[in-house]
Amino acid sequence: MLPARRTSGTGWSFWPRIITDAPATPTPVTLINMIFLLDIGNTHTHLGLADARGVRRQTNVKTALWRSGEADGLVLRFLGRTRIEGVALCSVVPPVTGKAMAFVRRQLGHAALELTPRTLVGVGVNYPQPKRIGPDRLANAVALRHHFGAPSVAVAFGTALAFDVVDRHGDYIGGIIAPGLAAMTDYLHDKTALLPRITIQETNSVIGRSTREAMLIGAIHGYRGLVRELILELKRELKCRRLPVVATGGYAELIAAKLPEISAVEPNLTLEGLRLVWLARHPGGKIPAS
Repeated sequence: MLPARRTSGTGWSFWPRIITDAPATPTPVTLINMIFLLDIGNTHTHLGLADARGVRRQTNVKTALWRSGEADGLVLRFLGRTRIEGVALCSVVPPVTGKAMAFVRRQLGHAALELTPRTLVGVGVNYPQPKRIGPDRLANAVALRHHFGAPSVAVAFGTALAFDVVDRHGDYIGGIIAPGLAAMTDYLHDKTALLPRITIQETNSVIGRSTREAMLIGAIHGYRGLVRELILELKRELKCRRLPVVATGGYAELIAAKLPEISAVEPNLTLEGLRLVWLARHPGGKIPAS
């Protein structure tokens, strides 16, 4: 297992990556033998380019743009002149899955490897109905098991807050789902007459001197309390004193900043899991040693 190294702030990196925040103009240098990765979420589709060493570039496009066809051009801009060796994807939005896979066949000439319980490698599954597990959660479990060992936990801060648990045997055994941070604050705004929509940001106060500040305190400090308590309960359930907890997703770094219970922040956890699965299922391939 690779040693952790700090990247910036509370972030940690266990594989090389270059992150971009918006679709970039085509790269002037042709990248050879890259794997194209797609993590299709409810709000954003996370795109990645990876090689045998790790995720090298990453960007996001809005998932809704697949329905209008606008995503096609943005994806092609991100890929530039990259030579694609293979494609792997996971999706929690079934109507978009087919559109993305058709785009990959039409534009790239590849059949995408879709992560499902049937195509999963790198982690076992001990779960009553494997087909009902979100494929992004399976991807997280693969990367988690490979880089952090077992038992371990991934916490994804997305539209929903999702905990995914790998037990001491290296099996995905389930997890926890709660409302996402933005979903919670947006709900307060939508369902009340006087509470505003707020921008999530750090707050040090614990007594709000305005409505916005009071809402921020409830969101940030309250959310950290939720995450801390759930990690404590997981340790009890798993009967372990030491439990690696890896945060990923949009608000991961913000919430993890003052939560020592979180061992590492890795924005590309899901894409890394997809990369590992593709490598293992490629002819003659295998998951590389960590």
